[in-house]
Amino acid sequence: MKHLPAFSESRMPLFDCDEVRVAEALPSGKLPSYIGEHRRRLRERFLSGGAAAMPDYEMLELVLFRAIPRQDVKPLARLLLDVFGDFNRVLSAPVARLGEVKGVGDAVITELKIVEAAAQRLARSRILQRHVISSWDAVLDYCHTTMAHRDTEQFRVLYLDRKNVLVADEAQAQGTVDHVPVYPREVVKRALELNASALILVHNHPSGDPTPSEADIQMTQQIKIASEALGLTLHDHLVIGRSRELSFRSEGLL
Repeated sequence: MKHLPAFSESRMPLFDCDEVRVAEALPSGKLPSYIGEHRRRLRERFLSGGAAAMPDYEMLELVLFRAIPRQDVKPLARLLLDVFGDFNRVLSAPVARLGEVKGVGDAVITELKIVEAAAQRLARSRILQRHVISSWDAVLDYCHTTMAHRDTEQFRVLYLDRKNVLVADEAQAQGTVDHVPVYPREVVKRALELNASALILVHNHPSGDPTPSEADIQMTQQIKIASEALGLTLHDHLVIGRSRELSFRSEGLL
């Protein structure tokens, strides 16, 4: 049976994280040349060709460089991919599950979650305070970035003003692998608090299949009825799968 290599973490420097600086603390006085050269080549390839030129395990290596500056991180990158499946799922994995992987500690988890948060914030900035209907592709990108790789269901509501500009994006509820509790009264109550005029419902299916359940359809109709009673417009309900989404509006379900 092949034994997995052991990994260890150092405390993360917030700014002076270059391997040359870290190497000063090593007993030998310098970082092993094969590690330094490998990291230099990966960085150069990333800067010249971008992420498209790199497989998932090399992208993970780049993320792990800061967290584990003294060791070869390729084995850990491959281990994380074996456990979670792909780069996106590694980043979005729950902290508790990441901590169960041998070699993953606070420093690695922090680096992964910083990258995840940065990706979500960037995607969100492309739709916040913008006309949502004319920025539909950006909305879908944001929903996939935020929700497509979650292990449990999450229910979000995008609240819009009279000009269909996004004024709030809120996670209303967290659920299990196949269920999330939704309360129509709370959804429309929050819309009134925000002085919103329209809303878009969004939830994910961890199974990867965005086909709505009967419960999804019934819940959507309840929110639609409650919204119409208060003069609110329900534009759509998006169900986010692993690689695609389903629109209630497009499917004639709304």
